[in-house]
Amino acid sequence: MISFHKPPHPGALAVAVLAILLTAPAQAQTWPTRPVRLVVPYVPGGATDLVSRIVAEQLIPKLGQQVVVDNRPGATGTIAFTGVAEANPDGYTLITAADSLTLLPSAYRGLKFDPRTNFAPVSLMSTQPLVLAVHSAVPAKSVKDFIALAKTRSLSFGTSGTGTSQHLSGELIKNMTGIDMVHIPYKGGGQAIVDLSGGQVPAAVLGSSTVIPQAKTGRVRILAVTSKKRSAALPDIPTLDESGLKGFDVYQWTAMLAPAKTPKAIVFRLNKEVTAILKDPAASDRLRNAGFEPQTSSPEEVSKLIGDGMARWGKLIQELKLDIR
Repeated sequence: MISFHKPPHPGALAVAVLAILLTAPAQAQTWPTRPVRLVVPYVPGGATDLVSRIVAEQLIPKLGQQVVVDNRPGATGTIAFTGVAEANPDGYTLITAADSLTLLPSAYRGLKFDPRTNFAPVSLMSTQPLVLAVHSAVPAKSVKDFIALAKTRSLSFGTSGTGTSQHLSGELIKNMTGIDMVHIPYKGGGQAIVDLSGGQVPAAVLGSSTVIPQAKTGRVRILAVTSKKRSAALPDIPTLDESGLKGFDVYQWTAMLAPAKTPKAIVFRLNKEVTAILKDPAASDRLRNAGFEPQTSSPEEVSKLIGDGMARWGKLIQELKLDIR
């Protein structure tokens, strides 16, 4: 069983950051002199969008410039990532990536970018488990009930898109339980949760932060979280591992990236500011209340996370013999 664990705690980078900033070129020292664009590869309302907006809001006073969140959904994020990979590496175009970025090379032929080489990682921003949830009218109060129900009738499950960690988690649930569900991909978690809460789709695998607000209204019922340990935001909800899917452990992460060749001084300035934001209760409390765990890191740790994710998800796709291209 492949396990996707929570990223490691960040290392100490103070000496490296200071050395780079002291030798930074004039361009990096004066940056930014105009608004910065933070691209979100999905529709508004999803987990990646929420994290981006919380961090962007706190970045404005630290940078002294507007930070504009620009939603560019389509093709599971490939449109947005391609655009940012080709953007001028001057620090004025950034993108929020989710762990699904690492699945794209296995999901799309002819991809115009490589997640490992076409971006300059800045910092992790958050982690959260995914959840298996159903519409309130679905007669299943547990994962056991859901499996039994799925063996008697045709069910579908919504996700934020084909080739995402939500999609792959749903396929893994099918493989481990022997049930059959039809995958319904959306252009982001924001669209998927609308249909789940409205009953247009009976079940979904989505980020916990996207589902929690609707669960509080009673429109949606969360059956389990995908992480090995229970979520602090959902302490009464069992894990899939506890529910009989032994070894199931998937976490979703978000990270800020810049185009490759962005000046290192700008990258480290952003890393410093994002780290400060995520340690400040003004942002960290909002993230936790929404179901996220604030998570800082070095750029190098993000780079390793991307490489490891590509290898692990690629292996899982081969093991499950999935054709998601």
